[in-house]
Amino acid sequence: MKSCCGNATVVSTPVAASCCGGDSTADDTGCCGPAKTFDWVLWGSGSFVVTGYLGWLLLGQVGPSWLATLLHTSFEMVNAMWWGVISASLFVGLLGRIPRELVMSVLGQAGSRQGIFRATLAGLMLDLCNHGILMIGMKLYERGASIGQVMAFLIASPWNSLTLTLILIGLIGLQWTLVFIVASLAIAWVSGLIFDRLVVAGVLPANPNHQQPQKVHVRVTLKQVWQDEDWTLSGLAMMFWQGLKESKTVLRWVFLGVVLVALVRAFVPEDSFGVWFGASAGGLLLTLLAATVIEVCSEGSSPIAADLVTRAAAPGNGFTFLMAGAATDYTEIMSLKDTTRSWKIALFLPLVTVPQVLLLGWLMNSMAAG
Repeated sequence: MKSCCGNATVVSTPVAASCCGGDSTADDTGCCGPAKTFDWVLWGSGSFVVTGYLGWLLLGQVGPSWLATLLHTSFEMVNAMWWGVISASLFVGLLGRIPRELVMSVLGQAGSRQGIFRATLAGLMLDLCNHGILMIGMKLYERGASIGQVMAFLIASPWNSLTLTLILIGLIGLQWTLVFIVASLAIAWVSGLIFDRLVVAGVLPANPNHQQPQKVHVRVTLKQVWQDEDWTLSGLAMMFWQGLKESKTVLRWVFLGVVLVALVRAFVPEDSFGVWFGASAGGLLLTLLAATVIEVCSEGSSPIAADLVTRAAAPGNGFTFLMAGAATDYTEIMSLKDTTRSWKIALFLPLVTVPQVLLLGWLMNSMAAG
């Protein structure tokens, strides 16, 4: 069989005879991959989160305030994220069993406006937190979606779930909630188009998993998948476990995000809220900076964004805070880098989206002031 070293090299025993050097290993196809090492980020951050969660359950608000804040942050964020992670793991496990042709048929032609639009709507309709959406988005890339479709899906999704939309309506009213939704969908669609155009121009690498879509009878294929799958409790458990294993790349950064949020909450004081984050250009930039530094899950970002709308009288800042989770979230950036193996794709996420977010945020603040 052909080796990844070159077309002329033949490997008789794929694992034993490989082109890989000392820092790489060969998989069962004979191609090179990074050597397996202990994942300090995953297990170190995961241990911190589990310890903090159990510590709050057992100790509560005991000891110095900073310690109580560390423990409570782990407890609060795990309670906010667990359902999204479990739901996404099941979905990722199921997605791995669905034929690639069906996935691409539903998403539409990669690189087309219709494909970007379908990916944007898919992100809007999925009722998951940003961490769950990120896990599914990475799986879509592996199934052959274009980078523009993946970006549109991710940007449209984080806070646009039904649950959080209803919460926002109660906090800031229907009018501003609808403005936020329309603005976020516009950014998602435009960003998706830009990313696909950058791929066509050769600025960004194309998805190596992409294949030309084939005509698929969606109903027939779904019926066959349903009949072939084991829907017993043990079968669902296996599906969940497989999805969880495939999502390790995302989970490692999710856990690290919880650690950073806990440290910021414990050691960075919250004061002068309305002064620093008011409806000004400086307040808008500070809001973007704060949302970038303080990784907040979608459930946690909604109340903070609502506070910016009501208490700071800056709806544009609230919108910026919500969208920064998709535009500057380091968990998303690092997961994109690991999945696409391209720093350029990952760093183009904030480069493409942040100017749009700031522009619309400034327009919203101007509307409120006028």
